[in-house]
Amino acid sequence: MNRREFLKSALTVAALAPVTRIVAKEGPDGNKSSEGKGRQITRRRYKHTALTVPLLGFGMMRLPRISPDKPDIDYATAEKQIARAMEVGLNYFDTAYFYHDGLSEKCAGDLLSRYPRDRYYLASKMPVRALKKEGDVERIWREQLARCKTDYFDFYLVHNLNRDRWTDTRRFHVYEFLKQKQKEGKIRKLGFSFHDEPEILKEIAEAHTWDFGQIQLNYLDWTLYRSREQYEILTKLGIPVIVMEPLRGGALAALNPEATAILKKANPDVSAASWALRYAASLPNVLCVLSGMTLTEHLEDNIGTFTDFKALNDAERKTIEAALAAYRKSGAVPCTECRYCTPCPVGVNIPRVFGLYNQAKTTGNTGHFRLVYDKMSSDEKASACVSCGACLKKCPQHIQIPEMLKKITSEMEGPLKKSAMFWSPDHEFYV
Repeated sequence: MNRREFLKSALTVAALAPVTRIVAKEGPDGNKSSEGKGRQITRRRYKHTALTVPLLGFGMMRLPRISPDKPDIDYATAEKQIARAMEVGLNYFDTAYFYHDGLSEKCAGDLLSRYPRDRYYLASKMPVRALKKEGDVERIWREQLARCKTDYFDFYLVHNLNRDRWTDTRRFHVYEFLKQKQKEGKIRKLGFSFHDEPEILKEIAEAHTWDFGQIQLNYLDWTLYRSREQYEILTKLGIPVIVMEPLRGGALAALNPEATAILKKANPDVSAASWALRYAASLPNVLCVLSGMTLTEHLEDNIGTFTDFKALNDAERKTIEAALAAYRKSGAVPCTECRYCTPCPVGVNIPRVFGLYNQAKTTGNTGHFRLVYDKMSSDEKASACVSCGACLKKCPQHIQIPEMLKKITSEMEGPLKKSAMFWSPDHEFYV
């Protein structure tokens, strides 16, 4: 990221499309407000309407689990987190058909249905990769309404579009079906989420009338993933942006020691996650930044960041530049642990292998890697990969997964560093 480019981009898009502005809180005129009292998190106005949305959204992709190895959700903890979120006006909840192996939508329905429906925004998504025929669109739509215990979605997306899924979206007339549901009042705002090159994004964004677009955006991906180009395409078309992966699957909340030291020197009182979230939220056409808050500590930290939100200043952007330069030296895999690559045909636990490897690379400590990795079954390890390529088309980050697994096998398996010190506590990551 170049500071001059960042500033130029921010100023350009602000001039092209001043579609959002920060407001304090909702009113009773059709907007959704929280049940609690006291200080509320910052909200942004949707275009030139009375509708406002919390600048921080509650991502339901990585909810607290009963066990780290199973998708089952810890309802007791999730219920408390949702109550706390509602208390401070964090009332935008983003789920999807496949999250938590299909359990996230059900959890959203079970827990959010305890609140008045006009007090929260619910977002879900049509899983194009699950469609085999046109009739599947309505079948899945009805299933989602039942899971979420609702008769409408405030925000609804065509999920995880790329070149191939865009072809299927048109083939199965997904947009036309959803647009009809919007006319019926079953969808309030219709958008899409996206993982591909900017050229494909432009084609999709110009093909129909969209109310919003959801893209991966963070200070690592601003150039690496071409997020800047994606952001500018949507902004020039007047399409508000919702940000996913602002912390790159937790990577930007658990930086290597050198990068962490740079951020701490600049401000010892805030987390690395706060820096990354502010980066995304500082862009003027960003309507909402989604964060999956597995731990209650994550939720509280994020509430602090987005209460009386302050955009990054010039000096802070320079600090992020320096931290990013230090982080790039770690050699970590750009994996967000989204799990779209699973299941592997031969059983390799790709997200777990990459997560352990990244932890070892960013901390410089291989002891914890060996402590956990050596207990995994042989089928789960990197060396079990047969380079079939089944994972390649599924990865939104376009990681050359078989090549990385070979690299990890070479670096981390076998008699490597038997004398390494063990490091017992697991890191818990933000999203």
